[in-house]
Amino acid sequence: MKKKLPFKGLCTALVTPFLPDGDRAPDLDALDRLIEFQIAGGTDALLILGTTGEAATVRDDEREIILRRAVKTVRGRVPVVAGCGSNSTPTAVRYALQAEEAGCDAVLSVTPYYNKATKEGLVRHFEAVADAGSLPVILYNVPSRTGVDIPMAVYEKLAAHPSVIGVKEASGDIRRAGALCAAFGEDLAAYAGNDAEIVPVCALGGKGAFSVASNLFPGPLSLLCRRMRDGRTEEAARIQKALYPLADALFSDVNPVPVKAACAMMGLCSDAVRLPLTELSPALREPLSRAAEGFRKAVEAGL
Repeated sequence: MKKKLPFKGLCTALVTPFLPDGDRAPDLDALDRLIEFQIAGGTDALLILGTTGEAATVRDDEREIILRRAVKTVRGRVPVVAGCGSNSTPTAVRYALQAEEAGCDAVLSVTPYYNKATKEGLVRHFEAVADAGSLPVILYNVPSRTGVDIPMAVYEKLAAHPSVIGVKEASGDIRRAGALCAAFGEDLAAYAGNDAEIVPVCALGGKGAFSVASNLFPGPLSLLCRRMRDGRTEEAARIQKALYPLADALFSDVNPVPVKAACAMMGLCSDAVRLPLTELSPALREPLSRAAEGFRKAVEAGL
């Protein structure tokens, strides 16, 4: 049976806005504004409480509030993907069930971090998440964050699971993305996990991208993905090349610190982050602002 993907194209890894007060409580009004900005810009899906959404410092009760608010605000206009990763399998399962109860459309499950599970442990962890409910599961491979890379042997086993439908490949290894596309095709859809790699991953057969930069520019990033889907590679490549300086600037500090700062510059939300993260240093703000302005001007010039 052919697996049905929750989305093709652009999925914005949305920041979680916090109030700039001592408690850094979730700013739900700002969340509404961010969601409307994304939908108006043409994003194909939204990832809530991923890495960029600072899920690691969001309490369980806050998770439910944020997910339900996002689903309510979206009103079915685009799929909502919930970040449900944990290095504790029972916790990851609980998050997946919570996402389904909140009305989300899919879950993103990151490789268990710190524990450094064996191949068998990885398979059993992800199978437990996939078996927990009825939502499709997208795996998330980001070894720079987790310390663990998902081996191809693990992908081979998980691709056979009917609920495991894709992988956000953020290892930075284009060969890995190509190998996934060649080996599994529609059985395990590959999505670019880094803004700098959207064109090459999609050219190899990837189905879209999870983007940080689209928090700021959903229109151009969704256009990039559409151009690749339509086979207009040269036009997509022009957007990709113009994006490189901004993609670099957005990782001049730990994600999501720079993108939160850029969102604040655009008046979308505050730049408040939760410890152990701290706000972007003054020395990095000007280069970030220049990179964002440079990309905006390139877009306006007719990319």
